Amino acid sequence: MNGQSWIAGAALSLLTAVSAIPAASAEIEHRTDYSIRLSGLPVATATFRSQFNGDRYKISGSMQSAGLADIFSSTHGSTSVSGVVSHGRLHATSYSVDYKSGKRSRAIDVTFRNGNVVTASMTPPRKKPKNWVAVSKADMRAVLDPISGLIIPASGRVCPKTLPIFDGESRMDLKLSSKGTRPYSTKGFQGDAVVCGLRFIPKSGYKKGRDDVEYLRKLSTMEIWFAKADGANVYAPVYVKIPTSLGPVTVSATRFGE
Repeated sequence: MNGQSWIAGAALSLLTAVSAIPAASAEIEHRTDYSIRLSGLPVATATFRSQFNGDRYKISGSMQSAGLADIFSSTHGSTSVSGVVSHGRLHATSYSVDYKSGKRSRAIDVTFRNGNVVTASMTPPRKKPKNWVAVSKADMRAVLDPISGLIIPASGRVCPKTLPIFDGESRMDLKLSSKGTRPYSTKGFQGDAVVCGLRFIPKSGYKKGRDDVEYLRKLSTMEIWFAKADGANVYAPVYVKIPTSLGPVTVSATRFGE
């Protein structure tokens, strides 16, 4: 995966959490659709479905490249996370991602217990260079998966806060800062969204000095917007903007709650 694709993938991983809205009833399905664009041009679409049964939840999603991106290198993937809803939060017990870009493919599986990583595997394993920043055991304690981690109860503040994320390979902090509110409208939602500035802080599980990682680390103009799902009484992201040298990568929820 090249640098620009990696950044687009990072944006998508931030937005997948919107599909994980917990339901008030015992059994319900929820669908969220996304449009991913680079400098205004479509590069991918994504659809996520979540099922809730009592205090158990499961979220399944798929992503497919589109437009010019699909011509040069077809990319598609799927993700799944399951766990329990407790004390107004989603706590993952398992998380997986499978994707294929051109001739390259990769599968990641993670299991959690009480917020700590129990197992994490990648197939095929990545060849790690000498300047690889290894993930330590301490890095995998008290962490969140990148889907459930971005669901924020309405009883708490959306930002400022720092989210400790582990995606199966990399450990990072997502630092959110308050930037007020903005109007947002999409199918199923119309109202004010909470706007947070977003800083990406790599901790481990990456190649030291990698250009795209360093670019994201230094970037101070990223934003993530959260909308309130009244039925679930939580905030979930509906928009992310990441500037790049080729123009902004944006991920927008085109369906929220219908």
